[in-house]
Amino acid sequence: MSEEPTLQSEPLMPIFPPRASHLSTSLNRVLSTITSTPRPPNQPTPPRLVLVSKLKPANDILHLHSPQSTNPSSNTSDQPHPPQSHFGENYLQELLSKSALLPRTINWHFIGALQSNKCKPMAEQIPNLWAVESVDSLKKAKELEKGRAALAENLSTEKKEEDNGMVAKLNIFIQINTSHEATKSGLPSTTPLSPELIELAKYIHSPQSCPHLHLRGLMTIGAIARSQSSPSATQNGNEDENEDFKTLVRVRDELATELGEGVELELSMGMSADYESAIRCGSDEVRVGSTVFGERPSRQDAKIKEDVVEEKG
Repeated sequence: MSEEPTLQSEPLMPIFPPRASHLSTSLNRVLSTITSTPRPPNQPTPPRLVLVSKLKPANDILHLHSPQSTNPSSNTSDQPHPPQSHFGENYLQELLSKSALLPRTINWHFIGALQSNKCKPMAEQIPNLWAVESVDSLKKAKELEKGRAALAENLSTEKKEEDNGMVAKLNIFIQINTSHEATKSGLPSTTPLSPELIELAKYIHSPQSCPHLHLRGLMTIGAIARSQSSPSATQNGNEDENEDFKTLVRVRDELATELGEGVELELSMGMSADYESAIRCGSDEVRVGSTVFGERPSRQDAKIKEDVVEEKG
């Protein structure tokens, strides 16, 4: 079976130079902020950046991932920004379409509302799906495990994805509703921890029940109003930070204890409006969208791929 061609080898998605410049400048600014924002003493490295690309065209994503692919005339030694690997999507059909167009070197994160009947096809059809961050039930975990197992089976007679010769485990973040908002999904952040959360975490963490999944950590969507009402905490440690972030830290610590010695769980928290606060509280991953991509179109006006006519000299 011949290898699937990647978009790095041929510039199939040009991008308007002003748009490319805006994206590169915005990404560099966010990366600089992430690096310079104070972190807890036990966190020596900056958090992972996931660019939330929902409703934005594949051209934008390809430029941020591999700028040489969208601007073949540029000098490879003078790239406008570091290549970005992690991208997040909220809608399954959009993710399926983009993942089919774009290079397998992208690490996709699904961060939107998750329906149980969509879990298996998503895990099975997207080999480079790196993480699902909105898991909040045993049923969803079971379907994701079925999908990843099916992917491994489908590839068993072919060349498998490069990950020590095996299909990479799918990273799972359990969503926690730290703000207790009825409009948000996620398990409650109660004290003591809810039996449902403990059961779900142990199920995903067990190699017997979920050999194709990896319990990566916890995710929350903090209440933006709390971040906006909290002053900068540079003078007072994290005392004035968003309570949702401090709550997720507590839940993570308590859950890690429940799971046993040596278990490490990441925190995915912080978005465009509050990622600096999340970093100060110890986030391992921030999800930034509009700060880099700009205002989003309506869902009906969004395009999977922009048709860009290159100017002729």
